[in-house]
Amino acid sequence: MSTAIAQRPSGLAAWFLAVRPRTLVAGVVPVAVGSAVALRDGHFQPLVALAALAGALLLQIGTNLANDYYDFKRGADTADRLGPPRATQQGWLAPGAVLAAGLGCFGAALLVGLYLVSVGGPAILVLGLASIAAGLAYTAGPFPLAYHGLGDLFVLAFFGLVAVGGTYFVQAHALSPLALWASLPVGLLGVALLAVNNTRDEKTDAAAGKRTLVVRLGRAFGRAEWLGCVVASSLVPVGLFAAGLAGAWVLLPLASTPLAVAPGRLVFRAEGALLNQALAGTARLQLVFGLLFAVGLSR
Repeated sequence: MSTAIAQRPSGLAAWFLAVRPRTLVAGVVPVAVGSAVALRDGHFQPLVALAALAGALLLQIGTNLANDYYDFKRGADTADRLGPPRATQQGWLAPGAVLAAGLGCFGAALLVGLYLVSVGGPAILVLGLASIAAGLAYTAGPFPLAYHGLGDLFVLAFFGLVAVGGTYFVQAHALSPLALWASLPVGLLGVALLAVNNTRDEKTDAAAGKRTLVVRLGRAFGRAEWLGCVVASSLVPVGLFAAGLAGAWVLLPLASTPLAVAPGRLVFRAEGALLNQALAGTARLQLVFGLLFAVGLSR
């Protein structure tokens, strides 16, 4: 039986929970990091950065709402769900309304993108359309990425390289080696979040035919994936400093390392709904690491 039983919210509260506000860190951090590198290189444009942030958040919310709808329709979100409650599965919101809102967010992101295209050129249009397509394809369509073990690659690519690199490109009209390397830890920490999520949901995902990498390779893989992503993300600033691509300030995010201890213990010792605490802890790590990384890169 599900441990994620929640009292039915009403009105705007249901929609607030449906957009999964805690996940929006994944939209904020890449824009902060990409803009920090742009600032360092003398290309920072505040209005463009704000538009990039708005677009990233709209894409994130649209993806969340689409996932809410399609996971419910595909049977991945049931009464046995261990994670935080989902609006469609709980019956808080009509499925059609959730899908329509998700598509509306993608449409709004496209409108914001038109301004970014006017600033950054056709490459931004390609990135924007690819991001919308990937956000839908994550759980929708004939070959949903999350159901075929490709969710990890999606997160690494779109929440790392595309989001950070695109934010830098739209301001600088070029890519730099530092911007590309800076995207790596951002994407890796996003994958760490997904690893916790998939480890928690291994049994229910398997029952629904959702063949994540954890379902395919086991919980030991999910735990190793989390650890590998967290460790590798910390090594990138060290490598950037050692290679002379950034000064000592780039080591600032290493101050967030203690935040990995508590979620790490849970990842390796806990199962089921207890991993929700590890998920929250990893999100906290992602936020603090990302903001410190942005500060360090801007110096």
